[in-house]
Amino acid sequence: MQGLRGLAWLLVFQSIGEAVSRGLSLPLPGPVLGLILLLIALRFPLVRESVGECANFLLSHLSLLFVPVGVGVMTHLSLLSQYGGRMLVVIAVSTWIGLAVTALVLYWPDRRQTVDDGALKVTES
Repeated sequence: MQGLRGLAWLLVFQSIGEAVSRGLSLPLPGPVLGLILLLIALRFPLVRESVGECANFLLSHLSLLFVPVGVGVMTHLSLLSQYGGRMLVVIAVSTWIGLAVTALVLYWPDRRQTVDDGALKVTES
């Protein structure tokens, strides 16, 4: 029952995000806006517990969510053979960019703390 409440929360926030996005003509997609609202709402235990239960269920059956993608690829093999090389290059480059940005973001606070610690040591002596 808790998992169904979680799914209901997910659908409610997606619907609210879609309504706000379309109603205000925002350039942000409705589901993204709904996820931002959900992130805010996860501070409340009522939402957090039920969405967590639903998320565990969806993650345990994640492989089923890839079936439509696999069928789509199989039905468009001609496009894959025509643009496959370009797609592979774009996927590889974007993955490397994502890894580099993640490494920089994770490295930045550590470097800042080291600099702050060094500055504190200098001012203390």
